[in-house]
Amino acid sequence: MKLYPLKFTPVFKYRLWGGEKLKSVLNKEYSETNIGESWEISDVENGETVVAVGSLQGKTLQDLIKEYKGAFLGKAVYEQFGNDFPLLIKFIDAKTPLSIQVHPGNEIAKERHNSFGKNEMWYVMEADADAELIVGFDKKLAKEAYQKSVVDGSILDLMHHENVAEGDTFYIPTGRVHAIGAGVLLAEIQQTSDITYRMFDYNRVDAKTGELRDLHNDLAIDVIDFECHETYKTSYATKKNVSNTLVHAPYFTTNLLIIEGRLHKDYSSLDSFVIYICVAGALELSCNNETFLLKKGETMLLPAALEQVELKAISEGCKLLEVYL
Repeated sequence: MKLYPLKFTPVFKYRLWGGEKLKSVLNKEYSETNIGESWEISDVENGETVVAVGSLQGKTLQDLIKEYKGAFLGKAVYEQFGNDFPLLIKFIDAKTPLSIQVHPGNEIAKERHNSFGKNEMWYVMEADADAELIVGFDKKLAKEAYQKSVVDGSILDLMHHENVAEGDTFYIPTGRVHAIGAGVLLAEIQQTSDITYRMFDYNRVDAKTGELRDLHNDLAIDVIDFECHETYKTSYATKKNVSNTLVHAPYFTTNLLIIEGRLHKDYSSLDSFVIYICVAGALELSCNNETFLLKKGETMLLPAALEQVELKAISEGCKLLEVYL
């Protein structure tokens, strides 16, 4: 069977902080309450997504990699990662704040959990008035001061709080303490990992379990970056019909495409799959004489073998995140 642009059936995740915007804003279909995450493209165990439509319907990422290898991932990506898909794509809706947390890097994650590390980035799609993200510290901290703040509950006073709006972008390397605040809807691109060290959780009780959620400060202390950085938010250009760089990291590259009219993309020199995340508007994607629709809140994967695509905006303000290795 030939490869084609692939949409996957999302996996929805209950979170005690989840709201309704995945349904009301992004038109996701589910019946549960407190859904905080829509895993759009995932190879995480117990959260694998499957192809939604077409001749490859029902196949997982593992199935596709084993069958198509470099034609699916890209030759160099396949040589590096084998049958493991390297990225996890999510939409996240925070009705209430997430815990203060941190993620380990590759070395510690491999040693402790046999997992990749979790470098990630956020692109804000919608934010309520006064909504904020918490990223890093406002001043350099000694380890002892941090430990005291966790015990006495003052850790929030030490964090860098940033009010956010649509389009704001943050790169969150491993070791950087962070949290999504209430009223934020965002797209998250990350390494394939579900390893999170929770450091502070507002003493909340999970309604499903009736218990406080576990904290992991004994694990977190070894991975935290206690430095204060000059800026945490990413600055970027907003030119139309070109790839505006948001993040260029060893783990993934993410660009913003603002599409007006038609745009031809030639990926013949890129030895990687490409993921499109539609964060605003809608477009038609044409490839190999077939046309596909992609609208806000949808994600599509282009296998590496598909080198030429035509993008046509069918609404004003059409924006895509373009992700590859």
